[in-house]
Amino acid sequence: MQNPKLPHSQKLFRALVRVLPFDFRTNYEGEMEGVFREQHREAEERGGFLEALRLWKETIVGIFATAPQEHWQILVGDCGYAFRMMRKNLWFTAVAILTLALGIGANTAIFSVVHAVLLRPLPYPQGHQLVFLRQQAKKLGIEDMQFSVQEILDYRAQNRTLSGLVEYHDMSFTLFGHGDPERVRTGVVSANYFDLFGVKALLGRTLLPDDDRPGAPPVLLLSYEYWKNNFGSDPAIVGKTFELNDKVHTVVGVLPPVPQYPNENDVYMPTSACPFRSNKTHVESRDMRMMEVFGRLKPGLTIEQASADFSAIAAGLKSAYPKSYPDDIGFTSVASPLQEELTHTARPTLLLLLAAAAFVLLIACANVANLTLARMARRERELAVRSALGAGRSRLLRQLLTESLLLACAGGLLGLLLAYSSLTLITDFVGRLTPRAREIHIDSQVLLFTLIAAVGTSIVFGTLSALLSRTNLSSSLKDGSSGAGLGRRHNRMRSTLIVCQIAFSFMLLIGAGLMVRSLIKLQQVDAGIVPQRVLAMRTNFNWAKYTGPETTEVVVQKLLERVKSEPGVLSAAVSSRYPFEPEIITGGPESVSFSFQIEGRALEAGQAPPVSTFASVSPDYFTTLGIPLKAGRLLADTDKSKAPDVVVINESARRKYWPNEDPIGKRVSGDGGEHWVSVVGVVGDVREFGLDRTPPPEFYGAQAQNAQPATLIVRTAAEPRSMARAITQAVHDVDSQTAVTHVLTLEQARYESMASPRVTASLLGTFAGLALVIATAGIGGIMALMVSQRVREIGIRIALGARPASILRMVLRQGMLLAGLGVAMGAAGAFVLTGLVKSLLFEVPPTDILTFSAVGAMLLSAAALASYLPARRASAIDPTEALRAD
Repeated sequence: MQNPKLPHSQKLFRALVRVLPFDFRTNYEGEMEGVFREQHREAEERGGFLEALRLWKETIVGIFATAPQEHWQILVGDCGYAFRMMRKNLWFTAVAILTLALGIGANTAIFSVVHAVLLRPLPYPQGHQLVFLRQQAKKLGIEDMQFSVQEILDYRAQNRTLSGLVEYHDMSFTLFGHGDPERVRTGVVSANYFDLFGVKALLGRTLLPDDDRPGAPPVLLLSYEYWKNNFGSDPAIVGKTFELNDKVHTVVGVLPPVPQYPNENDVYMPTSACPFRSNKTHVESRDMRMMEVFGRLKPGLTIEQASADFSAIAAGLKSAYPKSYPDDIGFTSVASPLQEELTHTARPTLLLLLAAAAFVLLIACANVANLTLARMARRERELAVRSALGAGRSRLLRQLLTESLLLACAGGLLGLLLAYSSLTLITDFVGRLTPRAREIHIDSQVLLFTLIAAVGTSIVFGTLSALLSRTNLSSSLKDGSSGAGLGRRHNRMRSTLIVCQIAFSFMLLIGAGLMVRSLIKLQQVDAGIVPQRVLAMRTNFNWAKYTGPETTEVVVQKLLERVKSEPGVLSAAVSSRYPFEPEIITGGPESVSFSFQIEGRALEAGQAPPVSTFASVSPDYFTTLGIPLKAGRLLADTDKSKAPDVVVINESARRKYWPNEDPIGKRVSGDGGEHWVSVVGVVGDVREFGLDRTPPPEFYGAQAQNAQPATLIVRTAAEPRSMARAITQAVHDVDSQTAVTHVLTLEQARYESMASPRVTASLLGTFAGLALVIATAGIGGIMALMVSQRVREIGIRIALGARPASILRMVLRQGMLLAGLGVAMGAAGAFVLTGLVKSLLFEVPPTDILTFSAVGAMLLSAAALASYLPARRASAIDPTEALRAD
């Protein structure tokens, strides 16, 4: 018996010696054992735990240094024996490997995402020096006001912290010369854009300063994916020409397969080739903002210094141009690391999924440890006989650890395959949160993580089984019968593992339940439109043909007349925005917001001006989408370009800006009072910026007065998808050079807008489902084991008069006690951790009583079902057979 007066360090040291396979008495000469014992005694005399560990390390190193060949032989023998035992117990082996594979696979998949998105540096030279610059109007709630050409020139000339500053914006143009007219997403960038990122062309060259000069020959740079998918990786693509914006563009290069920030584009062009960016009015106006700006820090400078530098420049601009930067908008500018800018949206979701995967792995480890302990109960005789034949304790423990390691490695390999097969699904999901999704892959560090996870799990459940192994020969031989128990310590450990499994499962199920409840709430939201039998498609006109509002108004009128003449079309309209557009949902209302003034209302000093979003729509837009009229009138065919400018507002705008008066007839101006627009109607709110967002104030202008026909919306009498081809042909009948893309029903668009919460709920639900199955199987297994160990006791109880029903209740009570303790612990943990999902929920509190109650009832029901079968078996035990077996 261990001396209770020994210091804690000595007790811990002796525990290490007793558990780990250090004693090689059966394989080496006695003097080696003597050296080990002498060092152990020296460590105890000194009483220092660190000294004990040092001597322990020296002993192990010395042992392995004496006979490496013999050790390899022993290892091969252990592995061979372990394989034979695994083959002999196929059911245990299959269940253990599958359980570990699910846990390790889930963690490997999520870690590959976290590593690629959150941990890995940007794939550019000195990527930590890249920064994203942002102008803000804090009093208007605008976090990213974008930049005008004049502002970019000012920041480029006045900053002292950047070695380079470049601009970027993306547009959709129509490309001709490669089959049918094709919509291409085009990045419009400074000539030194790729030099700042350190990207060299795979073929040809990147953009040169001469390409950015006004009047320079138009050139294009193709992305690697576009070149590969659309041109079959044609090595002779450089020098070929394509028509874009009524100009012939020459391909000068192909980019390598590198991530594109901030968005994926098909082609890139210099600013001089963009008809909007190169427009003289746009270049000279300080208030026409549409560009994003990136920079590279000078060596040795920090992001804080860059932010201070740009804040000072913003203050100077505010002083020099008070009309463009009035005091009431709270104008400033800041810099942030590009890596942080690209990942801040994805971080909460990914960390939540990583925590869920870790819980699954812990539950898997606990379950396999329980399975191993149950298997140990059937191997007591074997281990006792081996011990009687001369195998030392360390020899037995090493064998058990070898078996655990092989199981974990097999589970790790299968888990790696599961993770690899799920990468496409996960990448598509993460792609909605961050442009870094394309960097996700299985690399050496992910493989190392899988190896560590496998070895770690083997140590966890292998050490648990080793710690609880028996060493007393006579008691092992005696207790080897099926009717004997293994002692309180064994049962206590197994029960503890079950309680932990249930607790972890409860926390996972709570997270999944809250996300599912949130998703259900989201699906039930009234978006303010009638999406049934509505088809939407992007229409990309060749803007070089429609240079003014008059020509655009004519082609829009022809388009609507042609589409409405198609059989089965009830109504049609055009809009400047696509319903539930992903880019708008990601950017939020701020991405299409503008400030305005209301006639007759002077702003007080420091007061922020009113802000609203804007959409340009044709008269039948509201009828086509089923948006109800609340007051006044809708837009009409008489609202032409030469008629007085009018807008229709939504109810949010009326409540916020005209709460106690009739807004009909009121006038607003978005250009400082130079032009006034009259409010002619009020319509219902539409949640097109996301079903989880409160509709912002919104203005709808007449398409004829604000020509921006980017989307065609059609309500049909029949299934809209069946009419997609006919409507597309109708568009081409009006203008064969118009590219038609993103053809979806409005129900599909609404469904896709919920992709992120839906996939998050699905992943969490999958993890929680795995945890529930594993935990339920664990309860059933431990109760079955307890029954098998208590056959003699139960037989005696029945022989003494106990009724089968009382035996059934006794076993059920034990199982439900474990489940109740697990649920209580899980509820306490869930209350602590619900903050992780709070930001992802919609109209569901993180401590939702209904979810907690439902999850608790589900777990208790599963535990009752898992305990019932062993309990029924116990109640049917024949006392005669039980006593005869003993």
